[in-house]
Amino acid sequence: MTGIKHSRQRDAIRDNLRSRSDHPTAEMVFTDIRIRYPRISLGTVYRNLGLLTELGEIRHLPSEMGADRYDGRLEPHSHFICRQCGGIQDLPPVKAEILRDSIGELVDGVIEESRVVFSGLCSVCFREGSE
Repeated sequence: MTGIKHSRQRDAIRDNLRSRSDHPTAEMVFTDIRIRYPRISLGTVYRNLGLLTELGEIRHLPSEMGADRYDGRLEPHSHFICRQCGGIQDLPPVKAEILRDSIGELVDGVIEESRVVFSGLCSVCFREGSE
């Protein structure tokens, strides 16, 4: 993508995501960024999250429950998502290339990316359910 103007707000959004491990929603990023840029709009945050995702500088984590999340950590890793509270935890990478190669033989096309996501109950939700 050529012709994209530099933006201090976009840099702040990217840096915010790279400094955290909680996989925030756009609204959470907006709340943090407003401290430094009080006139920024939620729409600007959403547009910049979309652009940063498109540029490959962050990852978008679609959610089946609640708001989508974002990840500033780009190195290969997997995720655990709590099915009750929606919290996301980073996990070490899974040897996805073995699975991807096997599945690739069944796909009429080329697999460009794969993600491994585990789901269940986080320790807090599990304890609350067993009390």
